[in-house]
Amino acid sequence: MKLTNKLPAKVPENTKPTVEKPNSTLKPISNQFTKLLSITKYLPAGARSSVLSKAFGKVVPYVGTTGIYYETVDPNQVVVSLNNSKAVQNHIGSVHAVAITLLAETATGFILGLNLPADRVLLIKSYSVNFYRPIKKGQMAAIASLSDEQRLDILNTPKGEMVIPCVIHDRESDSDRDPIVVEMTWAWIPKAELEARRQGKTSEISVAADETVASK
Repeated sequence: MKLTNKLPAKVPENTKPTVEKPNSTLKPISNQFTKLLSITKYLPAGARSSVLSKAFGKVVPYVGTTGIYYETVDPNQVVVSLNNSKAVQNHIGSVHAVAITLLAETATGFILGLNLPADRVLLIKSYSVNFYRPIKKGQMAAIASLSDEQRLDILNTPKGEMVIPCVIHDRESDSDRDPIVVEMTWAWIPKAELEARRQGKTSEISVAADETVASK
């Protein structure tokens, strides 16, 4: 899988906001992620990315310590990047495989989060990482996308799972082939069910669900 165009470089702080046509006719849902997008939508592009990076870093504390930068955050596409700093390097000076995996998890997790109603919670289930060539030593970026059909499926399925592909791109490379393709399998369940599981009440949830179905 190869991106049709090179991903954009990190946007500068003084970039003026652009008026873009919506890439989807679906109405955005309301949750903690989409509320942040709404609050920041009139900021200049560079300032908006910085604010979102800090805000999302507080939502997921570990991710906030890694330096991941949120460049594009939209219900149909999320682009995040990571600079090749000493803290994330491997033994040959490129970005460590674990850091790259985290980059992919962040892109796919946040695009799912942007489309998940507030009464549900997302959980990583499994992932696969395929390396196709050595990566360059510069900045890495990850892009995750969802179609409108996938977004509707998420919205209309209270409990489910989905494989979300993610392409990893090394921006200093001129290769026609992206070095890494990741597939993340994410699941989501109602928050009430997760809380019940934590309290050991899963059997009660199942009985209640069976009674509801039987009454219809």
